[in-house]
Amino acid sequence: MAIEVDCRGKKCPEPVIMTKKALDSISQGRVVAIVDNEVARDNVMKLAKHQGYNCFSESRDGVQYIYIDKEPKTAECAEGLNTESSSFVILVTSDTLGKGSEELGKLLMRNYIYTLKELDRLPKCIMFINKGVYLAAQGSESLEVLKELESKGVEILSCGTCLDYYGLKEKLAVGSVTNMYTIAQKLSEFRSVVL
Repeated sequence: MAIEVDCRGKKCPEPVIMTKKALDSISQGRVVAIVDNEVARDNVMKLAKHQGYNCFSESRDGVQYIYIDKEPKTAECAEGLNTESSSFVILVTSDTLGKGSEELGKLLMRNYIYTLKELDRLPKCIMFINKGVYLAAQGSESLEVLKELESKGVEILSCGTCLDYYGLKEKLAVGSVTNMYTIAQKLSEFRSVVL
């Protein structure tokens, strides 16, 4: 019997996360993700292929049904499947992600941080510099997720000079204050993602 995951009306990245949770809940079998747009369909299918599962989709009355069979493919067929554990750190340089609309950039950053907690491999550390320190301060919409990541062992660090510059040192709400030496050291020791 297949597990159905109704993702209609859900915004990115919810359809992918909901489907991943359903797949994680079974050792083998079929998950049917139901979405109402092609972007969500494509994203869910990318997840399935990345995990090494067979999948196909069909459209009925404007609704997309993605059928995912949790029976891993052979290693040469699994797109991007990486079972090696690797440590990485993230350097966040702004409270927005990408260039262009500030409103969209804030939404993308919030979605990125939210999605981090759903990954199989969590970052070793998330470091905030420049306007990125706003994400770890009181009033940030990402605080609860960052606290959850911290509770799972992810080190959360904010640049002390940056906190001082923006007058946020007393408003730091998650993690601890760090310095540029520590940031540079971690960036040199681990695989790094810079946002």
